[in-house]
Amino acid sequence: MIRYIVRRLVQMIPLLLGISILVFLLVHLSPGDPVRMLLGEEATEEDVERLNAIYGFDLPLHIQYFRWLSNALRGNLGVSIRQGISVTTLLSERLGATLELAVVSVLIAVALGIPLGIIAAVRRGSLVDYFSMILALVGVSTPGFWLGLMLLTHVALKVDFLPMFGRDGSIFGGLWILITQLRVDVLLEGLRHVLLPAVSIGTGMMAIITRLTRSSMLEVLGKDYIRTAKAKGLNNQVVVLKHALRNALLPVITIIGIQFGAMLGGAVVTETVFAWPGVGRLIVNAIRQRDFPIIQGGVLMMAVVFALVNLAVDISYALVNPRIRYD
Repeated sequence: MIRYIVRRLVQMIPLLLGISILVFLLVHLSPGDPVRMLLGEEATEEDVERLNAIYGFDLPLHIQYFRWLSNALRGNLGVSIRQGISVTTLLSERLGATLELAVVSVLIAVALGIPLGIIAAVRRGSLVDYFSMILALVGVSTPGFWLGLMLLTHVALKVDFLPMFGRDGSIFGGLWILITQLRVDVLLEGLRHVLLPAVSIGTGMMAIITRLTRSSMLEVLGKDYIRTAKAKGLNNQVVVLKHALRNALLPVITIIGIQFGAMLGGAVVTETVFAWPGVGRLIVNAIRQRDFPIIQGGVLMMAVVFALVNLAVDISYALVNPRIRYD
């Protein structure tokens, strides 16, 4: 297992290097001058040249890349052109909010999607099965931005407990305070703000998990070893949950990992609708303002997170199914 993890980490190096080159070229070759946008139309050529020299934009493109890559390897992703703040600091401040939103969204999707998929598979052809599939179809077909707006207008405006915008308090900090000080108020405050955006994102993911769990369970329930287990007189609940579900979960874990990694990259639309201070919203604003350091650092961080999540998913296969070994 250790050898496999080390090999995968080494394989990430050329992948991340290629992503960094691609993003750097796309950012610098796209139209729009960040310095002129910052200084305005009335800026003189002397001011533009001076600021270009400060940020190194007057250097050849390959020298700019190697200088940025050298700093990035040391943990320095540069300084925001617009805000004058370290990109590492900006991303670390926003990553907590994005991680919190992603975790709660995945928990909602998994807590609803897997049970619905199991019940639909076990009771195939019943009203429960049809209801689950209709619900999943609606969830997959519903645009996230529309659902977010509906939650704002029909839920947040009528339920005082659920605020409309922003983030106040942290769920992770609230859990720590709950454990150490036995206070639940900070946790509840964080849940109040994250619940609606998490439902907005988690609904589509829940629908995907439901359909995938159902199809995977139906395939496994038709296997010979499941029929043998039933013939031995094992309890149906034991057969479904212990023997069938463990083997059916592998594709479900894969899609959960992919969705979770995508969420950590920032749920841009949902973060914009709910004014959630996450990484996705930060990068979108940086693209609009041509803030090169934030775009480059943000995309590189997203790539690293996504690669690590995929590695964690692969490792979890061995935990779910003991027959899988990484040698």
